[in-house]
Amino acid sequence: MSKKPGPRSPNPVDIHVGTRVRLRRQVMKMSQEKLGDQLGVTFQQVQKYERGSNRIGASRLWKISDVLDVPIGFFFDGLKDGVEYADFAEDDQLPIVYDFINSSDGVALAKAVSQIKSKAVRRQILELARSLAKESAALEAAEAED
Repeated sequence: MSKKPGPRSPNPVDIHVGTRVRLRRQVMKMSQEKLGDQLGVTFQQVQKYERGSNRIGASRLWKISDVLDVPIGFFFDGLKDGVEYADFAEDDQLPIVYDFINSSDGVALAKAVSQIKSKAVRRQILELARSLAKESAALEAAEAED
């Protein structure tokens, strides 16, 4: 069951945009402080943008796209047309993806895989990860029975 966020909860679109800002900043190995300096805001404000707790205005998003050297559309990649709160249901995988991609391992993995030009090799990496995940789940299940 999906529930609408409360009046003080961040909007899912703001969270998505903030996550994309964080992803790009981390890929560029830029600190929140450095991004804030270039935007004329504090690193705490950058943190709020990245969490989605503060909305990013159009002119500020334009500046962020310039500083991070990506088109504006980058921040909206992955959103569905007509996104609604129901699209971000609790059982959805998006929170897992956001948590992983915001981790240092997630950024490093995404960066490394994106440098591989061969689609076949990237597909093999995906299959390896799926296989390891199944094996890990089976081991955890067996340990839980003991």
